[in-house]
Amino acid sequence: MIYASIEEFAAALPPNRAIAGLDLGTHTIGVALSDLRRQVATPIEVIRREKFTLDAKRLLALLEARGAAGVVLGLPLNMDGSSGPRAQSTQAFARNLEKLTGLPICYWDERLSTVAAERALLEADTSRKRRKEVIDQVAAGYILQGALDRMAHLGRSEP
Repeated sequence: MIYASIEEFAAALPPNRAIAGLDLGTHTIGVALSDLRRQVATPIEVIRREKFTLDAKRLLALLEARGAAGVVLGLPLNMDGSSGPRAQSTQAFARNLEKLTGLPICYWDERLSTVAAERALLEADTSRKRRKEVIDQVAAGYILQGALDRMAHLGRSEP
């Protein structure tokens, strides 16, 4: 099921299971995974996109192998907050993925996540070749970490 808010998504998750973060690009899917306590996001893999059925099969196998309980999908909104062709493509991917899995899915605003990932990799003095190889999974880590931080904040503000 696709949840409209991070609050509803968090409420639907079983306890003590990791969640995945995805950075969906035109050629790749960056994948990150949280720890079981959902405090730290770790970039884990880049899936080279071929066609949806193959991409979904590889992704779902990875999520099952890692015991993921939900998926946070980066939503590439325009800087003014409007939804463009990339956001619509991401939403179509989520709708198609929803038909193949019972995992809860939620969107997370990914504006500037790739910029932040690029900056972090530059600060770590990562070579241009290596940056190209890992940028999408690092961006997925930024997306997931933002969602994890928000969910942690939700947990602290409950009575």
